[in-house]
Amino acid sequence: MTTPATTPATPTPGPADSLLVRAARGERLDRPPVWFMRQAGRSLPEYREVREGTTMLESCRRPDLVTEITLQPVRRHGVDAAIFFSDIVVPLQAVGVDLDIVAGVGPVVEEPFRSRADLARLPELTPDLVPDITESVRLLVAELGATPLIGFSGAPFTLASYLVEGGPSRNHEHTKALMHGDPQLWHDLCARLAQIAGAYLTVQIDAGASAIQLFDSWVGYLSRADYERYVRPHSARALEAVAGRVPRIHFGVGTGELLGSMAEAGTECIGVDYRVDLLDALERTGGRYAVQGNLDPALLFAPWEVVEREVRRIVDEGRQAPGHVFNLGHGVLPTTDPTMLTRVVELVHSLGDDSA
Repeated sequence: MTTPATTPATPTPGPADSLLVRAARGERLDRPPVWFMRQAGRSLPEYREVREGTTMLESCRRPDLVTEITLQPVRRHGVDAAIFFSDIVVPLQAVGVDLDIVAGVGPVVEEPFRSRADLARLPELTPDLVPDITESVRLLVAELGATPLIGFSGAPFTLASYLVEGGPSRNHEHTKALMHGDPQLWHDLCARLAQIAGAYLTVQIDAGASAIQLFDSWVGYLSRADYERYVRPHSARALEAVAGRVPRIHFGVGTGELLGSMAEAGTECIGVDYRVDLLDALERTGGRYAVQGNLDPALLFAPWEVVEREVRRIVDEGRQAPGHVFNLGHGVLPTTDPTMLTRVVELVHSLGDDSA
């Protein structure tokens, strides 16, 4: 008796085949993947409930909380990727920097870094210092299945600014004074921070993250000349640590004049804040990179017809890019109606392009 031939089972698509990974690598798709910066929390009542009685840093270092908080917006909004719940200063705390995240203020460093002697307080980050991060990522990857997890780290300049200023700053006067007044100390500090950022991203990739984002919150306060001289080499080192492993997204706030230089630091996808149209961003980066962005977070408080018009415009502009990841042009504001975010996701998911 002849045994009937069997048809090989079709492999189940995994995170590496996801829209997010493909778009961030520079592939034009039927429609863009969508996720939101600061999507893990802030505007969600379930986030506030699970965080009650727990400090921010504790929330970032407990795998059970990190897993739950990271998954919440995926469950609620149906976004195409999860962003690892963490904070810019977590790896600094992990290497022993005395700091706290103060409600209503942000990260506060007990003793700001101002002299060469302070470098002794900043050792290298090694995986054994962040076993909780490895555990959190592994738990999330198991829960997310085919949905990709985006790893996350602060960039060297932003980390340096917190250390030198002692906390958030409007003018970054101590940072710029050190940068220009003692360039060698500045470069030595940033070199250590580049190692920390690169190692933190590596830990997340080793545990299963499918993409990473290097976030430079404060770099928009610099001129292009200062960025290229004092910052880009260190961001490049952090990004080089994970080159060729997963798509890299490089995002900064107020960085319209820096986009070309930031892209050249080494990335597959350049994040664009809400101040710059995607078409302008493409021109400034030579059309060689995927783009991410860039709905103004404040517009989520406008009537739906306004939001819908802007989402459609951004998706249309994104079709001109090598790849497009739909996102906000900065983070979700705390008082945003979560229903509006869900509607944006549903709209983006409906905007397939039959010609793609």
